Formats: sequence, C-alpha cells, structure tokens
Amino acid sequence: MSDWYAEVTPEERDRVVETVAQGVLKRGLETPAILFLEMHKPVSFFASQGIIVSSPFIAPFIGLDNLRIAARLLEKRENVELLIRRIEDLSIEKQERQRVERQNKKKSMSDNLSSSGNQG
Repeated sequence: MSDWYAEVTPEERDRVVETVAQGVLKRGLETPAILFLEMHKPVSFFASQGIIVSSPFIAPFIGLDNLRIAARLLEKRENVELLIRRIEDLSIEKQERQRVERQNKKKSMSDNLSSSGNQG
C-alpha cells in the first residue's frame, strides 16, 4: 500500500510533470491549462487534501500510487509553477516547429513556382 507521507522523488516529480505537460500539449490545451493552474495555484494545497479525502472513490480509476503522487505534488506551489513553466516551454517549442514548417512550405512552393516558370 502507498505511503501518503513519503516524499515524491525529483525523478517521480519530473516524470509526472513531463507526462501532464505532454498531454496538455497533445490536446492543444496550453492556454486553458495555464490559466486554470495560475488561478488555482493559491489553493493547490487544499486540492491535494481533497484528493486524499476522495481517494477511496478515485483510486479504482487512476490508481492509488498516482493519487499519492498527485496529492504530494499539489501540496507545494512550486510544483504547480514547475508544471506551468514546462507547459509554456513545450508550447514555445511547438510554435517554433510550426513556424519553421511554414517557412519550409513557403520556400518549397516558391521553388516549385520558379522552376515551373523556367520551363515555359
């Protein structure tokens, strides 16, 4: 059985933050997620306690270990801030990739147009 008082290791914390941030990015919910986390950062400790109280109802669906980690992470505001920063970083990387792809697409289109114009 999980120990509710055991500290989450930095490796566990980073793994969970990365998994959640990637899930947010995959669904395209960066802005709503950041807004939600920023708004609820002051009450994150109470959310962690709510997870503990409701664990008998939630644990069968997502697992007791996942609940323990989530509750321990939400206890500290700096973990919420870490998640927000990771989502922002991944969002910036995604936007940069999209910008490069658009530039490459424009370049290939202009190359195609110029090569077809030379043929005639």
